[in-house]
Amino acid sequence: MKGLEHLSASYREEAAERLTELEATLLELESRPGDTDLVDRAFRALHTIKGSGAMFGFDDIAKFTHELESAFELVRSGTLDVTPKLISLVLAGGDVVRRMLGNGTPVEEAERERVVSAVRSLRPPATGGDRATRKDEPNPTTSALCTYHLQFEPRPDVLHDGTDVLQLLAELDSLGNCEFVAHTAPLPPLEELDPEHCYVGWEGVVTTDRGSNALRDVFIFVEDRCVLQIEPLGLAKAPISTGTREEEAAGPRLAANHAPRPAPSSAASSSTPTVASSREGSANAPETSSIRVAAQKLDELVDLVGELVIAQARLTRAAASREDPELLAIAEDVERLATALRDRSLSARMVPIGSTFGRFRRLARDLSGELGKQIDLVTEGAETELDKTVIERLADPLMHLLRNACDHGIESPEARHRTGKPSQGTVQLSARHAGASVIIEVRDDGAGIDAAAVRAKAVQRGLIDAHASLSEKELFNLIFMPGFSTATQVSNVSGRGVGMDVVKRSVDTLRGTVELDSVSGRGTTVRLRLPLTLAIIEGLLVRIAGGCYVLPLALVEECVELTAEDVEQSQGARLAPVRGDLVPYLRLRDVFGVPGSRPPIEQIAITSIEGARYGVAVDEVVGQHQTVIKSLGRMHRNARGLSGATILGDGTVALIVDVPSLVRSATSSAGARDASRPTAASVILST
Repeated sequence: MKGLEHLSASYREEAAERLTELEATLLELESRPGDTDLVDRAFRALHTIKGSGAMFGFDDIAKFTHELESAFELVRSGTLDVTPKLISLVLAGGDVVRRMLGNGTPVEEAERERVVSAVRSLRPPATGGDRATRKDEPNPTTSALCTYHLQFEPRPDVLHDGTDVLQLLAELDSLGNCEFVAHTAPLPPLEELDPEHCYVGWEGVVTTDRGSNALRDVFIFVEDRCVLQIEPLGLAKAPISTGTREEEAAGPRLAANHAPRPAPSSAASSSTPTVASSREGSANAPETSSIRVAAQKLDELVDLVGELVIAQARLTRAAASREDPELLAIAEDVERLATALRDRSLSARMVPIGSTFGRFRRLARDLSGELGKQIDLVTEGAETELDKTVIERLADPLMHLLRNACDHGIESPEARHRTGKPSQGTVQLSARHAGASVIIEVRDDGAGIDAAAVRAKAVQRGLIDAHASLSEKELFNLIFMPGFSTATQVSNVSGRGVGMDVVKRSVDTLRGTVELDSVSGRGTTVRLRLPLTLAIIEGLLVRIAGGCYVLPLALVEECVELTAEDVEQSQGARLAPVRGDLVPYLRLRDVFGVPGSRPPIEQIAITSIEGARYGVAVDEVVGQHQTVIKSLGRMHRNARGLSGATILGDGTVALIVDVPSLVRSATSSAGARDASRPTAASVILST
């Protein structure tokens, strides 16, 4: 029973991947309807879902997908054209299959029938391609029949994943006249026979008008576990006989003692390459270049590596204190190996962000129709890799940003025409690496954000004083406040003021930052800066009195000294002179209420938060530290300004500082006390 459950789970996972591939292919095919490679790719995805579904007992999915596959078989034969309606119906069919897999609400039989009927209505009447679904109707085509010699030798372990080889032969028989013989010579004596091994191969001839590709498609999901040879023997003169229904139910005819083994002509042999030349060569070849690993196992591996990094730090500290050359050498080797293992284990969790980008092409297409706009979604940097956990938690924020860009950003074709823009708007979704971070941008060429409307809304809600002097960037940051929206109408897409708040909170939990830039009439850009991984980061270890803290190194630009003279010259305003500029700063000692007096010379870590520079003053900078992130307990989980903790080499705990949260908290609280101050950057000076 566990084996069956495992096979079912494997099929669901594989089918979900094929559906994602199908959706991306269909969206690309819509813009290039004449691309035969895309047509073949879509057909093969549907064929795999259908064939594997039939093997693993998902008969309802196999039956439903067969209807979609048949439509693309007509496209491949040139009988049916690729149209937006066909694309929409197959996309809808993919959604139905996804729900049938158990990834959504149940699917009623009537809903499936509506999709099937709509797909069938696109077929031209009485065509030869109908044999793909209705073999009982005669095929009038007699000019393109060809006879093929076919040899099929599955590997012994082909049955282990539930493959039904006889069903493959039955599907082959549905394509035309088949005569096959089973090679039973490899069968062992009965007492040595393993019922889970396949010892038999088949050889014979097939006469069909469907071409060699259709024959190969039958074996698409076992092609890496068999020897398959297909060679044309020449054109057939007689039409294919469909036989009686009783004969069809019996499957392909299998000769008992001998098989027709006609020698193919030299011309035929030279024009058609052999798929696999020998059973021995296939067995010796590597089965695959990759394996599936459960995400939980990867998470456990990274957790163990984190513990190893902590133990290695303790070893290094102990070796340094004993001044033993041999122990120091061992500690250095362990550190080198632990670092390499850390990098390899983290890289195993990295996946291309294109897996998330792909789903948004469908979203943009659906919104285009719903909003009556012409929207082109352009993606860049799909190969950029991020930790799988970050990517999973990034899907909802990106969806909100894309919905806002399509609904509020891109104008209607008429409005764009009046302003001299092309009728089709563009939304660009891009990703790129920047040091230890990834920057993701959602950019549109729409109407932009009206700063005056944002100010009026903020004053109306009492968020700022009517006479407050705020920069445009500071005004735009108000958009991320809960419930803030300048939309005059609420739609099914956006306008309720919850989307941007969700984006902000989600990015905060990922220890990232959000920036927003907009030019009226030219468009808006939302920029997310995210860490590559959430498990292990490079940090800057600092001290305040006797306690240690860690600042994420990716946020730190440089460290400068702050003398007592600098503090006196600022006259109470917390400004640090940094090469001719004045940078506002906050003291961690004051934020966390650490008792005692500060040293004569403090250190300030200059950070970049949402496009602005802020300083974090500490007593001492210890240096760079490889930080294994540990979650805080329930009592401290909501502590302001902290995002986690780590264990140092001496066994003590260092708190990880949430610098963006501290800066935003300081600026907002100071702004609430005095909304008439010149800028949000300056209010931190008096905290």
